[in-house]
Amino acid sequence: MSEHKNPPENTSLGDAVSPEEQEAAMAANEADALTQVQAELVSLKAKSADLADQYLRAKADAENARRRAEEEVSKARKFGVESFAESLLPVADSLEAGLAIADASVEQIREGAQATLRQLVAALERNKVIAINPAAGTKFDPHQHQAISVVPAEQDANTVVSVLQKGYSIAERVLRPALVTVTAPK
Repeated sequence: MSEHKNPPENTSLGDAVSPEEQEAAMAANEADALTQVQAELVSLKAKSADLADQYLRAKADAENARRRAEEEVSKARKFGVESFAESLLPVADSLEAGLAIADASVEQIREGAQATLRQLVAALERNKVIAINPAAGTKFDPHQHQAISVVPAEQDANTVVSVLQKGYSIAERVLRPALVTVTAPK
């Protein structure tokens, strides 16, 4: 039996292609496809290398930013009290000047102490250290006050009768609560 290959339907007899030509055409098509795939592979490899480089740069930038932020926090902690200390230096100078006067009168000492106290209060306020000194009759606040004793009084229950020691807060955070006496429940 002999195998007879029919020419493709869309070709005329004058356009007949030999099997070798068909094979060569198919090989050329395969070579073109291989070339295209290889070119695409080279392109994808270049894109992958570029993305890997961008990733490493972004990672290094993030690490540098993290390290700089840590250094800034460390410096802020280390030197954060610097301005506070600077504001207290005049107070220390005033105390030393007052102690240097050998024969000061009681009135001079009192005036010097009052002036120094004003300097100290001003320095504390500049640095947001605020006194907690509730007036008599103020409602007891356990977040800012510490009750030392409870006494019977004519005021409403759980109100401040007197302050035994001022408290202090800094930036709305209590450093030390005010020590107070409060009224007993009736």
